[in-house]
Formats: sequence, C-alpha cells, structure tokens
Amino acid sequence: MLHAEVPPLRQPCPPGACDCERETLRDATGADARILQLTRKEEIKLIKHIDSIDTYEGLQRTINRLQEQLGATLRIRPSPNDAVTARGLDIQFDKQLGLCKKTREDVPTAIRRCIGRHEEIFLAVLKEHSLFR
Repeated sequence: MLHAEVPPLRQPCPPGACDCERETLRDATGADARILQLTRKEEIKLIKHIDSIDTYEGLQRTINRLQEQLGATLRIRPSPNDAVTARGLDIQFDKQLGLCKKTREDVPTAIRRCIGRHEEIFLAVLKEHSLFR
C-alpha cells in the first residue's frame, strides 16, 4: 500500500509574534487548514512569482490560485479615499485562521510593487471597480 506524501506545513510563529491563531485552527470545526501548506519557502517563491507578473490577467490568475489551492481570499480595491497610485489601493487578505501575519504583510507589499511597476495593471484594477462598468 502506498502512502500519500504529506505536504510540509508552515512552522509555528514564535510566541507573541503573530496573531494567526494557528493553534485554534486544529480545534475549529470545519476550518480549512490548507493555508498551513504555504511554508516560508513557498511564500518566498510566491513573492518572486508576484514580482514577475506583468499583466492584470496574470495577477488575477495568481489571486484565484491562492483561493483554489490554499483557501486564502485576497482582495484588491481602491481605498475609499481614492487611489492615484498603487499605494492608494486596499490590498488585503480576508480574515482566516492560520494565515500568518508575515504573509498578510509580504504578499500585499509584493503586489503593490508589481502594480507600481505596471501602470496598466493599476488602471485595470481601477476599471474593475469603476462605477461605470
């Protein structure tokens, strides 16, 4: 009988360094633990991938894969105070048990860098959330 290989899981954060509530994930009924498969090594690969994205469609594919593979929902939208640069975008993950604070900071930062380098992605985000769609 073959045993399925268990994917490596993200190492726990040092006590007090994170608010991911990883320890409660085990006890939560019906909780999605796939996010723990995003190890630090995999997160670094994800950030490198985000840095190489050069189209809005590529960014959307990455966001969709985060949802499909890890159950992580990432939202990008103009902030209520208007967005004239990538810094004016609200980029954040929905609250999720087990999603590390470092990931919640590093991935949006990488996306902001990507959007800052590619004005057409920034304009596509604005168009996606336009009142005149």
